[in-house]
Amino acid sequence: MSCSLSLKNYGILNSSNYCQLSPDELQNIVIQNEMGIETKSGVLAIKTGFFTGRSPEDRFIVKDSITENTIWWDEKFNQSFDAKKFDNLYQKVVNYLSGKTLYVRDGYLCSDPRYQLNIRSISEYPWSDLFIHNLFFRIPKIRKILPDWLLLCAPGFQANPVTDGTRKKNFSILNFLKKIVLIGGSGYTGEIKKSIFSVLNFILPTYKNVFPMHCSANVGIRQKDTALFFGLSGTGKTTISNDENRKLIGDDEHGWTRDNIVFNFEGGCYAKILGISKEKEPMIYQSIKKGAMLENVVFKKKTQEVDYFNDSITQNIRISYPIYFVKNIEKKLLSSNIRNIFFLTYDAFGVLPPIAKLNKAQSAYYFLLGYTSKVAGTELNIKKPQATFSSCFGAPFMPLHPVQYTNMLIEKLDKTEINVWMVNTGLISGGDSLGGSRIKLKDTRKLVESAIDGYLSKAPYEKDPIFNFKIPKYCPGISSEILNPKRTWKDKKMYQIQVKNLVKKFIKHFDRYRKYTDEKITFGEPQIR
Repeated sequence: MSCSLSLKNYGILNSSNYCQLSPDELQNIVIQNEMGIETKSGVLAIKTGFFTGRSPEDRFIVKDSITENTIWWDEKFNQSFDAKKFDNLYQKVVNYLSGKTLYVRDGYLCSDPRYQLNIRSISEYPWSDLFIHNLFFRIPKIRKILPDWLLLCAPGFQANPVTDGTRKKNFSILNFLKKIVLIGGSGYTGEIKKSIFSVLNFILPTYKNVFPMHCSANVGIRQKDTALFFGLSGTGKTTISNDENRKLIGDDEHGWTRDNIVFNFEGGCYAKILGISKEKEPMIYQSIKKGAMLENVVFKKKTQEVDYFNDSITQNIRISYPIYFVKNIEKKLLSSNIRNIFFLTYDAFGVLPPIAKLNKAQSAYYFLLGYTSKVAGTELNIKKPQATFSSCFGAPFMPLHPVQYTNMLIEKLDKTEINVWMVNTGLISGGDSLGGSRIKLKDTRKLVESAIDGYLSKAPYEKDPIFNFKIPKYCPGISSEILNPKRTWKDKKMYQIQVKNLVKKFIKHFDRYRKYTDEKITFGEPQIR
């Protein structure tokens, strides 16, 4: 049903506007316009076009009186954008959208009402609007909000890099002075999600003293203990935090308040589902139902049944769904009593242990570096795991200096009694080039469960001579052979070479931050002996 809302004040003229459409209405429009297919189980499946992953090098921030001296300007991620060129590009986008059928939605972010951010989105495609419905908190029809920010999503518009100031034809631009997110040239819905995440990662620490985190979170049913899981896409945040024995707070983005409340930024989940099965990931699997949206999946031949093991389009096949699709959620989507933090790392070298306990300095050091490996498909042109460093486990969407976020973590650890663990969800028994195998999901789940239950805090440890973190010698249900990665390597000399190579990478990467840090971080650095 169309609405009478005028978009003239945004510069959009003569458009036909649909406001706050339901998932069923949007799904019908997508199918009628041949923009998607309904699967055998009634779920909408769409293809995002050329872009099947984020393009972080095409994310820009307008340099103005708010951002000039606060953003950590970085050539790779936090690239500056000229204010006048933004105005010109904005005008081109609204001219492009004028006269079109558009989809308008008012929603909000942050489950803690003290930090609620209201968003009005205007989308060119109906399935972009469905994604926003699923991921943002939904506004009841009887309630009206005044939008704090505007999100314009125009996948069909392509910029001219020469005249518009972009790197390529696609772009995602944040304007903090005008409170506008401008997205064009890419249909990948993750650009919407991460642009808004970047906005909150600036606003919350700068104005609200809230520590923003790229992590999932869950809470124990009996003890009400909260666990946080940091990590980049593909390392297991969504999978591991979806635990049938605990209640989910959220799968990707959270804030940690000054009074030690952890709250979800989002009203939905965006899960990577390549190879998903009911047995391995039951909570996500049961969320594949009407109202959700599948991206870039392939159907079994001559059927409308999805082949979740087919990565011929991309390894980054995904599903978005409202968080209430998950049966055992924490209803308020917030919690206190933070007891355990897990840094999830995909180690492509196969030298980090499946789990290790970190002291405070090590926690700060590894959080600042955010070592992992880029997993195939999550970003454009990533075909196999590549060792990388992503500060705070989310560099592409952290606008402030990484040490600023790290100091917020240190402050939290200094004031609370929290166990911090590094968990390698990647390779053991050798690295990617040496035939290493990925640690089994059931083993990772068991190790995390044992850490949360307190067993690993009481277990005997051995100290790694180079990394200096503590490795448990025993865990019930887990072969002791895999707890220390050295024992899984046949060639012990090659293992030592790989360890030293990785440590050298740590030290080299940390050098860019060294002048901004003190012993609260530097004492966590590994030492080559």
